[in-house]
Amino acid sequence: MFARSVEAPNAKPSFETALAQLENIVESMESGEIPLAELLAKFEEGNKLLKVCESRLKEAELKIEQLKKQKDGATFTTFDTTSDA
Repeated sequence: MFARSVEAPNAKPSFETALAQLENIVESMESGEIPLAELLAKFEEGNKLLKVCESRLKEAELKIEQLKKQKDGATFTTFDTTSDA
């Protein structure tokens, strides 16, 4: 049904995985063949995946800003991506 990446059970999926799952949910919802109860569950799951995608994009944006602010652009620092949004 959904392709799952090999990640820890409580870890957020990667941006690509979350986006693919979100696309699958939207396609199934647009089909119009889903019972209301299942539709609501898919909507809730889609909202969670959307938040994951937004969080991953924000992390990438912050990383880019961090790199832009460095003097020579060649020095990299450790970037913590484990924060929960």
